[in-house]
Amino acid sequence: MEEKRFDPYQFIGFILIALILTWMLYNNNPENYPTEKDKVTNVEPDGNKKEIIDSETNKNSFINSSDDLANLFKKPSVDYEKIQNKKIELEVSTKGANIFKLRLKEFDNYEKSPLFLINEDNSDFNVEIFLSDGRILNTSEMYFIPQKENRDNNQVLTLKSKISENQYVSFVYSLSKESYFVDFNIKTQGVSNIISSKNPPKVTWKTNAFRNSKSIDYENRYTELTYGYESDKVDYLSLSGDDEELVEEVRWVSYRQHFFSSIIVPNNPFNKILMKSNDLAADKSLKEKYTKSFESEFYLDNKKGDLDSDFKFYFGPSDYQTLKNFNGDLEASIPLGWGIFGWINRFVFLPLFGFLSSFLPHGISIIIMTIIVRLAMSPVTYKSYVSQIKMKVLRPEVEEIAAKYKNDAVKKQQETMSLYTRAGANPLSGCVPALIQLPVFYALFTFFPVAFVLRQKSFLWADDLSSYDSIYDLPFNIPFYGDHISLFPILASIAIFFYTKMTTGQQPMPQQPGMPNMKVIMYLMPLMMLFFFNNYSSGLSLYYFVSNLLTIILMLVIKNYIIDNDKILEKIEENKNKPRKPGGFASRLQKAMEEAEKQKKSRKGYR
Repeated sequence: MEEKRFDPYQFIGFILIALILTWMLYNNNPENYPTEKDKVTNVEPDGNKKEIIDSETNKNSFINSSDDLANLFKKPSVDYEKIQNKKIELEVSTKGANIFKLRLKEFDNYEKSPLFLINEDNSDFNVEIFLSDGRILNTSEMYFIPQKENRDNNQVLTLKSKISENQYVSFVYSLSKESYFVDFNIKTQGVSNIISSKNPPKVTWKTNAFRNSKSIDYENRYTELTYGYESDKVDYLSLSGDDEELVEEVRWVSYRQHFFSSIIVPNNPFNKILMKSNDLAADKSLKEKYTKSFESEFYLDNKKGDLDSDFKFYFGPSDYQTLKNFNGDLEASIPLGWGIFGWINRFVFLPLFGFLSSFLPHGISIIIMTIIVRLAMSPVTYKSYVSQIKMKVLRPEVEEIAAKYKNDAVKKQQETMSLYTRAGANPLSGCVPALIQLPVFYALFTFFPVAFVLRQKSFLWADDLSSYDSIYDLPFNIPFYGDHISLFPILASIAIFFYTKMTTGQQPMPQQPGMPNMKVIMYLMPLMMLFFFNNYSSGLSLYYFVSNLLTIILMLVIKNYIIDNDKILEKIEENKNKPRKPGGFASRLQKAMEEAEKQKKSRKGYR
């Protein structure tokens, strides 16, 4: 689904677009414009479709007169009309009745300039109307007459492309006072007898997603086409490379530009829709202006003759709570993680961080939330550290066993496991706490990059917690690192280094063949952190720095003020001398190893 390949649809589309552009250039020539009658005549159907233009059988058909058809292409006195509320501002062109400018009034882009989701022809919405005589009308080439009014506290903009007073195609945009949603209606009147009943009108909605963040690569990583289908399923097109899907029963389609979304919601699910996504970030000719291009193609229902289709557009922030307020699971377009990870984010971290940031600065909120998480995990940290201490106490005896049975790996493992069993220590007990913490830490890893509330919120030297915190811009680019130096990843890497050094210092056994070299890991993990997070959200790096710093402090407190090493040693000696009941993981593992050794010896004897 994600591999790059030759796309026949794109090739055919390119040829069609080239032909349409050629036709437009010729027919929009000012010298030819007055001869609209000639334009209509050139597409007059041949004799075998005579019945369609018979004035006796089609008295109300606009194609009775070429002058009527020409009305669709006559330019009105105004070029556009504007409607707005406190949140968004729309400018709708009279050519095509398209939104050609859409500004989110509450937000700026990374350059502190007005933030547009639609501007400079980056978006197009066209309806292809197939006529019974084989001709095609494209609404993007038709001219519409605008009429603006206030209706029930809503601003309503109606645009009509008139054939006559009772025959027209209309687009209606309706905007309430404080909403990111735009109600949209496509309607025709008096043309049902000339619209093809075999070929329903086709809608094409295209958008090139603008770059709105400092790092185009990071923003592109979270820019994607997402869609909801059937009753409760959600899926998306490829995050990397080009992709397309043909899907049935689609409830909504979202063009998510990391922190902002353009979403279309039909009144009734799309029976079938073709969705496409193309990566534009690597296209040098575009000068990092766009991240991805999105396109959707679907058909309108004209079984009753004239069109009357209702939609809702959402143009606004990719904010979980804002989208959740709309009854349609649009919040599922935000990637908070699958399974338990998404559950933790939705029901724990989103409410918790929302509460903290409602009265605290966002950077302080991250620190407080990190403290809460670490304190909640402190019992797990305690058990993990106690296990490490036990293994450290047993290390001399483990090394003696390793030296005694250095040429017999099976016997060495048997004696080691026997020692653990007698001492009441479990070599895997340190792994269990890590497994318990994994869902929490991974949930936070997915939470911070998509947390809209962090966008353009500053803390210390970081001017935007949703982006990287550059303290120095390099005059060159380092592969896999970037062209800048971020400080929070450096601090987080240092904290991880000391944390790893503390934990690897408790390792009970010397390096064995096939086992990872803990000293290598001790240096490799912080280095990977440094490279991986240099272009990531500084809020995420701040969390990892504070989290590892708190873990180090907790371990020092547990070591120096809570755990008594002498008592642990006494407990181990007591366990060694205490008769143990059969059972437990270690004893079962030992029995399995003994059985394997017996089978090995029996095979040797047989040979």
